[in-house]
Amino acid sequence: MIGQLQTFKGNTLAIEVIDGFTENDEKLAQKFFHAKLEEGFDQVNVLVKLDELKISHSSTKAFMEDILWSLRNYKKMGHLAIVAHSNIIKALVPIDNLFFARASEGRYERYFDVSQMKEAMEFVS
Repeated sequence: MIGQLQTFKGNTLAIEVIDGFTENDEKLAQKFFHAKLEEGFDQVNVLVKLDELKISHSSTKAFMEDILWSLRNYKKMGHLAIVAHSNIIKALVPIDNLFFARASEGRYERYFDVSQMKEAMEFVS
């Protein structure tokens, strides 16, 4: 299940994944993102909090759809903050930055521990 952590007037979207991530959750996340674009923003900064995500309650198809959607909409994404408590996710973020060369376009993806939520919010806003 996903929900918005906080609503912003600007081009920032902050969502949290609780328990599992399903195809309906993926569609809702896309809806939140497109709503920001419809407000007139060229790019949307996104914070995703994953510390309560349970992989066993999640859909592989939803994850794959999310990856494909992200690749298609990559240029519409600004800064991306991943908030979790996972060494695996922490290790994947730098690889993602290298693969997509986000830094060269002024867009960055950063990992934040749950204890750094304030810094993550500042990063995307």
